Formats: sequence, C-alpha cells, structure tokens
Amino acid sequence: MSSSTSSQTGPGTTLAPLALCASETLIERGKAHTFELLYFGEPVTAFVLRFDGRAVAYLNRCAHVPTEMDWQQGEFLDRDRRYIICSIHGAVYDPQDGRCVTGMCGRHGLTALQVEERDGQVYWYPTRDIRPAFED
Repeated sequence: MSSSTSSQTGPGTTLAPLALCASETLIERGKAHTFELLYFGEPVTAFVLRFDGRAVAYLNRCAHVPTEMDWQQGEFLDRDRRYIICSIHGAVYDPQDGRCVTGMCGRHGLTALQVEERDGQVYWYPTRDIRPAFED
C-alpha cells in the first residue's frame, strides 16, 4: 500500500495511516485508547483496544442510539472482559467484529475502523467519510 491514497475516489477510500498509540499502550482486554475524529463531518470519539491479541477499533457510538458507550473514559468491556457493552442502553457487542450480540441494537453493529499494528505502533487508516478531527 502506498503512503498516500487520493481521497477523490469512492466512499471507502483509505487515506494515509495515522499513528494512534504505542502497541504497548493496549493491554489485552484492558482500557481502550480513545481519539477524536470526524464522521461525515461531525465530531465523534472512537476507540481502539486489544482483544484476543489484536487491535480492534470502532466509533464510540451505540448502534441503538448514537451515544458514547464507555462507562468511564476508555472502559468499554463488561465485567468479565468478554464483550463491549453500552453503558447507557446495555447493548452488547462482540469485540472481534462489532456485531450486536444482544440488546436493542437489532442487527446493527458498531462502525469498525481499519487499524493495524507494525513496528510497535498502532495505526488508523482514515477514509473519505471518517477523517481526522484535526488535519494539517
């Protein structure tokens, strides 16, 4: 993949990756790293956490009602550290793919963000519709 991709193509077009945090910051099934972005031009929070050895990232928006889900800053997992849970509505999501497991989210799931780890760093790949909150 090249280091930059044109944002003039389709809605899923991936832009150049941005460093989010050091890999060591993400403890297995621990606290998430949160960050700000623009989702279709609206400011929202997103999060990345480590689950079953891999970094996964989602918008911090419940599929039932678009509200932030963490019960404390960066805390998204249930008591058993098995599922992402919305602190407001109790909707439960599978951390592996963001799929709704139970609750009022129906068949909707979390909006996933593309992330990867390399060289001890976690990177996020913005798209045309999900962009950094602050761009140079």
